[in-house]
Amino acid sequence: MKARRNKKQVPSFRKLLKTSKVKLENKLKNKQFKQQSTLKKYRKEQRKLRQAVKDAVSKKPIPLEDPKEKRPGKRIEWEEEEEEEALPLDMMDEDDLQLMRDLGQRASFLTRDLSSSEPVHAKKRKHESIIEKYEKIPRTLQTAPEKELIHLLPIKDKSGIIPQTREKPVIDSNKDEEDQEEEKGLEEEIIEDSIPELTLEEHLVERKKKLQEKKMHIAALASAILSDPESNVKKLKELRSMLMEQDPDVAVTVRKLVVVSLMELFKDITPSYKIRPLTEAEKSTKIRKETQKLREFEEGLVSQYKFYLENLEQMVKDWKQRKLKKSNVVSLKAYKGLAEVAVKSLCELLVALPHFNFHNNIIVLIVPLMNDMSKSISDMCCEAVKKLFKQDKLGQASLGVIKVISGFVKGRNYDVRPEMLKTFLCLRIKEVEVKKDTEDINKPKKFMTFKEKRKTLSRMQRKWKKAEEKLERELREAEASESTEKKLKLHTETLNIVFVTYFRILKKAQKSPLLPAVLEGLAKFAHLINVEFFDDLLVVLHSLIESGDLSYRESLHCVQTAFHILSGQGDVLNIDPMKFYTHLYKTLFKLHAGATNEGVEIVLQCLDVMLTKRRKQVSQQRALAFIKRLSTLALHVLPNASIGILATNRTLMHTFPKTDLLLDNESQGSGVFLPELDEPEYCNAQNTALWELHALRRHYHPVVQIFAAHLIAGAPSEGSRALKPGLSRRTAAELFETYSMAAMTFNPPVEPLNSKRKDKVLQGDSFLNEDLNQLIKRHCNEVATQIPLDFTKYLEPSLR
Repeated sequence: MKARRNKKQVPSFRKLLKTSKVKLENKLKNKQFKQQSTLKKYRKEQRKLRQAVKDAVSKKPIPLEDPKEKRPGKRIEWEEEEEEEALPLDMMDEDDLQLMRDLGQRASFLTRDLSSSEPVHAKKRKHESIIEKYEKIPRTLQTAPEKELIHLLPIKDKSGIIPQTREKPVIDSNKDEEDQEEEKGLEEEIIEDSIPELTLEEHLVERKKKLQEKKMHIAALASAILSDPESNVKKLKELRSMLMEQDPDVAVTVRKLVVVSLMELFKDITPSYKIRPLTEAEKSTKIRKETQKLREFEEGLVSQYKFYLENLEQMVKDWKQRKLKKSNVVSLKAYKGLAEVAVKSLCELLVALPHFNFHNNIIVLIVPLMNDMSKSISDMCCEAVKKLFKQDKLGQASLGVIKVISGFVKGRNYDVRPEMLKTFLCLRIKEVEVKKDTEDINKPKKFMTFKEKRKTLSRMQRKWKKAEEKLERELREAEASESTEKKLKLHTETLNIVFVTYFRILKKAQKSPLLPAVLEGLAKFAHLINVEFFDDLLVVLHSLIESGDLSYRESLHCVQTAFHILSGQGDVLNIDPMKFYTHLYKTLFKLHAGATNEGVEIVLQCLDVMLTKRRKQVSQQRALAFIKRLSTLALHVLPNASIGILATNRTLMHTFPKTDLLLDNESQGSGVFLPELDEPEYCNAQNTALWELHALRRHYHPVVQIFAAHLIAGAPSEGSRALKPGLSRRTAAELFETYSMAAMTFNPPVEPLNSKRKDKVLQGDSFLNEDLNQLIKRHCNEVATQIPLDFTKYLEPSLR
């Protein structure tokens, strides 16, 4: 018969090429899976086998018969113990006895033939005898000490798996230990010979040398980058790699220097626009060499800037976690110094590069650090945010920061530092500033006059010039309106978030330490609040004052906020703020020369809004009462506060001309002045006089004397008693700050006395009388004699 031909042919090369990629991958995966499964099975078998061999070696079976009987004594003892433990046979039934005999005949795992490949729990064949299987194992006692075995890879044949072992050679441990000690000693000697110990002075000199080399290397890289950033952008990576300095002597210092150097470099070489990633179409198009070079520079700059920010973030995280790294180059104490430098660099980049990439990432890093336990880091971050708010004209960066702060405050359940909310006071959100900023951004372009055109241009050129100027004017107007609208939109969104944060705290956390910052912020931005909220807000402010939980400064902020609301859009509302006037009048005497002296500034601002700006709604009685109480207050505050109060009185006397009756001794009506009454309308202030001005006229501060004399004269605008322009043109709050004694110095400084007559300095005996000189000399020259003193002879004539 012909052999059957194998129809399955080897596929040709073309067919193999046509085979799909997916099919080949599937085949490869199946093959790998099969190999893994077989390997797993093999490993499992090997594990079981090794375990069985270990158990067999550790647990040796006790032989049923001892043919050699070398230890009869032990054998007899063992049999006796066995007999004692066993029950007597006459106490057992025949069935139980037969069962025990059957169990004794069975072989356990320890007596199994390990050379056979049969499983442990295999069923015994009926014809197979237990004794025959047991007899296969040689029953010999171990006379020699048990040798340690090394298990080798097993061999597999037809009968099954045969384990392979080998005896472990015995090594004398004492010799081994001696050899190891000798080797260690030699190694130590070699190390000691190769690295000589340095003294402290030599170590410091060596460190200084290393540090100088590193500084020179950093300076060389930085100067190369600055000289040609586009060509040397790759050197940024080399400089950044020095952040991983491994030399423990100079690691911390070098890392700090590199952080600061990179920060200054990025501030200098970053462009004034945001770099966006290129699209696929832009990448595929052909471009000039200059454009390609610029693209490579921008791409390298952005990537290195990103890695640098990640390094700074890691430094801050290492300090927060306080965990030593494996390299152990930087100690735990040095982590804080590195973190402070990293945070300072982040703050600088936040302020300097608000337009560049990853600015939002920097904001997310900085805002939680504003609430840090470390006061230095917290203050550093708050100052950076304030600086950003002050210089941000458009409001884009400010909006990003406000969003993150608002979310952070809400997430922490309003348990944050008050300094975080005080940064809101630096926001540039005022209509005046918007107009000013628009002028700054869009500076008007000067066009040529008709005469200039006539001199320099032809008729056709003048015609073209006119059309060009018209087009430029239209474009400029469109740009200006667009930027103004965008700015107003950003400012509106920012204010909404600020007011939402403020109102949440007023509603949910009235006893929070954030309340003073909230009231201060409301006082500043109250004129921008929507009219719909005025009634509710005034009710809340009054309830806060009446609750008595606020400090004096916080209650002043409530009053200031209420009058800012009423002085702006609140003019149209029919609201009587008499309760706020009464509260301020009642609490004025809480101010003194001690801790509350700083509250005078807020009082001066409140009085300006309450009395001067609302002059039409203020009665004469109220104005007289406030002038009298303020004059009394000026006697027991610091000089700068006295100057501010007297300046306010001067403004009130100009605003309400009829108040000059307080300078007259004669009373102007019925009743008696009641200084203890808390109602300014009913205290009869018209029946008193400003006697305090005569006391202030003799004040030790020269400026207080000038103001007191000026007010006694009726606060004239001209004449000898008129104030100098330096004093009359400043507001009360400005004068309070100008003459502040916060620096613990007298302001203005005391002039030294220059006496024309120079007194002669007398020395020696010229201080004494001539008769007294002679008496002293005579007594000094006399010889001292031991004569008993008798005072009675001097007393007798005096008594007579």
